Parts: sequence; C-alpha cells; structure tokens
Amino acid sequence: MKSIRHLIFYVLSALCGAASDISTLEKWGVFEIELKGPEQGNPFLDVRLGAVFTDGNATVLVPGFYDGAGVYKIRFSPGSTGDWRYETKSNRWELTGKLGRFAVTPPGPRNHGPVHVHNTYHFAYADSTPFKQIGTTIYNWTDTPDELQEETLRTLAAAPFNKVRMLLTPQPTPYQNRFAPPRWPFVGTPPSQWDFTRFNPDYFRHIEARIEQLGALGIEADVILFNPYGKFGFETMDAVSDERYVRYIVARLGAYHNIWWSLANEYDFLRTKTDADWDRLGTLLQQCDPHQRLRSIHNGSIIFDHNKPWITHVSMQNGAAVEEPGRAEMYRGVWRKPVVYDEVKYEGVTQYRWGNLTGQEMVHRFWCGTVAGTYVGHGDYFSTFEEDTWTSFGGKLSGQSAPRLAFLRKILEESPAQGIDPIDKWQDVNTGGVSGLYYLTYFGQSTPPEWRFKLYKNGVSEGQRYQVEIIDTWNMTVTPVEGDFVTKKMDNYYYSDTSGRVVRLPSNPGIAIRVRRIGEDGKLAVTVLPND
Repeated sequence: MKSIRHLIFYVLSALCGAASDISTLEKWGVFEIELKGPEQGNPFLDVRLGAVFTDGNATVLVPGFYDGAGVYKIRFSPGSTGDWRYETKSNRWELTGKLGRFAVTPPGPRNHGPVHVHNTYHFAYADSTPFKQIGTTIYNWTDTPDELQEETLRTLAAAPFNKVRMLLTPQPTPYQNRFAPPRWPFVGTPPSQWDFTRFNPDYFRHIEARIEQLGALGIEADVILFNPYGKFGFETMDAVSDERYVRYIVARLGAYHNIWWSLANEYDFLRTKTDADWDRLGTLLQQCDPHQRLRSIHNGSIIFDHNKPWITHVSMQNGAAVEEPGRAEMYRGVWRKPVVYDEVKYEGVTQYRWGNLTGQEMVHRFWCGTVAGTYVGHGDYFSTFEEDTWTSFGGKLSGQSAPRLAFLRKILEESPAQGIDPIDKWQDVNTGGVSGLYYLTYFGQSTPPEWRFKLYKNGVSEGQRYQVEIIDTWNMTVTPVEGDFVTKKMDNYYYSDTSGRVVRLPSNPGIAIRVRRIGEDGKLAVTVLPND
C-alpha cells in the first residue's frame, strides 16, 4: 500500500508540475509554501499544518505555521539537489492534499549550508568547509530603533564575527525607557498583559528579515528562546504555552540555514523552571526540528548536564576557564562535544565586574581557548552618550579587541581543517594543533626570552622539516624565522632541531609560535582554506 501511495503521489505531483513552471532554489535555501485558509476562531490553536517533502530518497515531515490574515506557510530547506515533491497535510480541507514540486540546484560559492558538529570537538558547514567560530553577543539589537539596527548590520559587515547571540523576546533594560520595543511577540497589551495563544506574526517577520541579513553577511544567528530577565511575563508562561512557543519558533525559523538554537540564556537564573523542564523543552526542540539545527543551553552559576542527547555543543559562561590555556580543555574532556565559551566577561568600562575587561585581556582569553581546542565569544560593554552598549543593543563597537580577533580569525582559517586540538594536554597546556603537521603555542602573559624548538613525539619522525613563525597577537604581526627546522629524536618524548636551534622572542606578552610542517614538495603540509 505504501508503494502505491508513493506512486500516486509522484504521478499527481508530476502532473501538477507539468502544468506550470517549476520553481527552483539553491541547495540549503528556503522553499516556502503559502496557502490561504481559515481566519475564524484561533488558527494558532485550531489548525494543524505540515507537509511531506521527498526527493525519492529522503522523506521529511515539516511543520507549518499561521502567519496571520488567513495566510499559512510551510518552510523547508532541502539538503540535496534534484527534483523535490511535496504534499500538504492538515486538519482543514482547504489546506490539505496540496501537491507541488520544485528543483534544487547546486549552491552558489558563498552558500556553504548549515553548520554542524565536525570531528567531535569542532564545527563545519554542510559542504565540509570548516567553521572557525569567532562569536559576539548583541542580545536586544532587534528591539532598537530601525536606524540603530541598520548601524549594527554595517558594523557587523566590517567586523570579524561569524556568529551572534541574540534574544528572541525583549527584556527590560534602562535603554528601553528611551526606546520601548516597537513590536511584541504576542498579541496583548504591553508591558505584561499577553494572550499566549496568539503570536504576533509581524514581530517574527521582523526577526526573520534580520536573520536573513545576518546570513547574507555570512553570520550565524544563535537565537536564545528563553531568558530570565523579564518583567514582561514571557519567562512565566505555563508548560503548554512554552511548548507551543517552541514549536512555532521552529516552524518559522528552522529552515534558515544560519540558525542555531540556544534554549536559554543563564537558564539557572530562571526560577520558574526546573532542570526537568529544560530537559523536556530541549527534547521537544530536538524532536520537532526537521532540519536538526545546532542546540545548546547557556548557564549562569550552575552548569547544565551537557551529556543530554539533545545538546549538540556546550555553550558555557566561565571567564576563569580561559584565563590560562590549560583550564579550557578540561570541559572538553568531560562532554566530548564542541565547547564554546560564549560568555567570558566583556571588554568594557563599567561598575559591573563582568563588564570591565581590557582589550588585551579579551584577546588573551580567545587565544587561551583556541590552543585548548575550544571556542570563545566576545562582548563589548562601553556605554556612549548616544547609544547603550554593543552587547545589549548593538550599534558601534568601542573596544580594541575586534581588529585583533579579525587577526585571530585569519590565523584560524589558515589552520588545519580538522580543527585545533591539544597536542600533549597533560604536560604542554600552551600548545594545540595537529600532531606532525601544525602547532600553535601561546605564551599568554608570560614573556620567555626564547623558545627551544621541541615537538611532542606523536606524528613526528626524524628528518621532518618545519617552518616556524613568531606571532604577536596584539600588534597583529607574523614574523617568519629564517631557515627550516629539521627534526631529530631528543628523548623518549620529544623531537628537537638537528642543530639544537632556539628562537629569540619579543619581550612583550601575547606572543605565540606557529610551527607548520613542510612537505616533500616544499609546500606547507596543512590544509589552508580558500579565500571566500
């Protein structure tokens, strides 16, 4: 019976497609079905809608959503090229049984697809291009005046960040005493009288537009579903409303390939929910998302159990973990997932102890996390007369770290595709890379006068040739050391240079050494990403 139904489905959808032009889109793009349906009653509660998509190999059930004014939509992001067909399913006759087809073409040169976990501790796009995260936080930027949002996008276009953390619901701040949010996610009366059974489609259309603009800039949108800092009532919805909200968000936003899900910001500060509630909502997020975007949960004081199967990567708040290179790695070993230190305190000048890092310290923490095989997030907390802080509302960057993080991003994009991992984590916590190919040693706040060429034994044999460079992480310089270094066995653990060479180092902090193997053809034997 199943094969007969599939045959009928293919024949009818082929006839449907033959009668009109077939639409096309790129692989990993967004295909949208728009239908007219009932407006009476409460469509958010009364109408169920979805569609079955198939290319003959894969079959995907995708939920739909109500977009107001009698309009219903279903969004799907195809993961393969070729001909796709669909059939809608609904509890309303005017919405069910709609057939169609579309063609999916290869992606363009800037379309790498969604990011996923790669090589246990790292990330890559769907086309296998490595994703080396340099993230930032702009919590409330979509709630600011439109001209400030446009300024934020211009700032991001010139900044090094390839991921931003952002809230999906407004939170009250002093800045909003001057500029109240122009839109609200639910129908009701601000600031706290809401009908949680009726979403405000205009609010989410605005969010979608900003997510699309981030995607055009090559930036991932790490959207935070729940947050504890509210006087608007969104943090006190009951369990049924929470689940309805999660399903609606997934149906509306999940097809955008630059979406990441952050279930909560500082989840443990939201006293209306227990760990069991978060586990239930995280499991729901995993189950109702046909596109399986990345999922995390962010902590305040209490670290969540990141072994939960719905968690794809660790989103951590812990500034102390990246004050020295050796500390960051330990969380990696516990969960065997990518670790992103999304909040390590912010660069800024403020009375808050979490917002007064110097630019040098912010850059230092990124480098500590990098050589430990983890990733770090940025924050900029300088208030100006015209604007509030970047981390809260976007606008302009005021700190000194961003250009140095652009420099680090270039270093990362020239590093091996498989990611940087600790080389000898129990002994040399300052060095990460790929054994026998690539080494990045960061000296941090210490200022040794010299560095003796010495590589841990894994992947190394006698006679290998290496290039050595001195990196100044603050002044953003790379200085090659003259001549090749050739390995010979030093003892049971290490290889040194045949001539016993040492490298003289600058006397300032923030110095790193990059060591790259030279192949037999005289070229560097590491994977280098092509220019975008």
